[in-house]
Formats: sequence, structure tokens, C-alpha cells
Amino acid sequence: MSPGTGSALRLLAASVDAKAVAEIGTGCGVSGIHLLHGMRPDGVLTTVDSEPEHQQFARQAFRACGFASNRARFIPGRALDVLPRLADAGYDLVFCDGDRLEYLDYFTESLRLLRSGGVVVFEGVFASGRTVDSGPQPSEVLRLRELLRTVRESQEMVTSLLPVGDGLLCAVKR
Repeated sequence: MSPGTGSALRLLAASVDAKAVAEIGTGCGVSGIHLLHGMRPDGVLTTVDSEPEHQQFARQAFRACGFASNRARFIPGRALDVLPRLADAGYDLVFCDGDRLEYLDYFTESLRLLRSGGVVVFEGVFASGRTVDSGPQPSEVLRLRELLRTVRESQEMVTSLLPVGDGLLCAVKR
């Protein structure tokens, strides 16, 4: 994750005064650290990853940054299996950095998870410049293009594409 992407995540979490954030794709915890820094001091990050060892690394990283253990809830499993179990309108921000082939499904779940005024953020939507390349593209890029079109055309969202890192697609739920 680029420093600009991390800074944008921190800003977005702070701008919605985030108390509850859902993260799809824990990774090694870098994005979670940025989100936690932007969240309210009593905020809780719910992070989902299919790789338990990723969550173990993130747990250690959060602890090393001084975050109390009750600031993060780790849920192992496939995002599309876990997300339906999370509370409707219970989240201020949803950060998506999981399987790009599933981003469109994450968007559908995010609409349900977000409160009015909440923000959904998708990382990596430029796909190293391939989303604007006119040549033949792999299915991941075609799905990203479909996501970009769907979010842009949604009447429920106000959108922006931030040119930081590999592209952040941000949308605020009306």
C-alpha cells in the first residue's frame, strides 16, 4: 500500500467519524493501521480474510502500533460468506481490498452494510493502468470496469475516483 493510499484511508475514516469499519482483505495489517488511526478512539475495525496467518500478522502489527486488542475484530473466512452475517447499516466505512473478481459482489454487500452517509472504498481499481487500456484484458480488469460503471451509475451513491496508489474508488451512500 502506498503512503498516499494509507493517508487517504485515514482521512476518509476521520471524515465520517468512523466508529465501525469493515475491511475486506486484512493482508499484513497496513491498511487496518491507517484506518484505525483515522477512526474514533472507541472505534472497532472488523477485518475479514480467508488466510488466518494474514490476520495473525495484522494482530501483531496493531499491537505493535499501540492499539488495544478490543479495537479490532478478526473474522477468518471468505468475504462473501462472512459479509451476509454482518449488521445491516451498521458500518460507517467499508474498505475492499480482497479478490477483485468479487468487487462487484462486495459493492452489493456494502450497500446493505453502510449507514446513510457511509463510504465504500475499493483499492486497486486502476489495475496498473489496465482498466483504461483498450487492448484485450483479463477477466479481473473486465470486472473492475463493470464495478466502475455500476458504482458511477448508482443513484444511491456519490462517487469519486482518487488517483492515489493504484486507484481508490470511493462512494458515499446517500
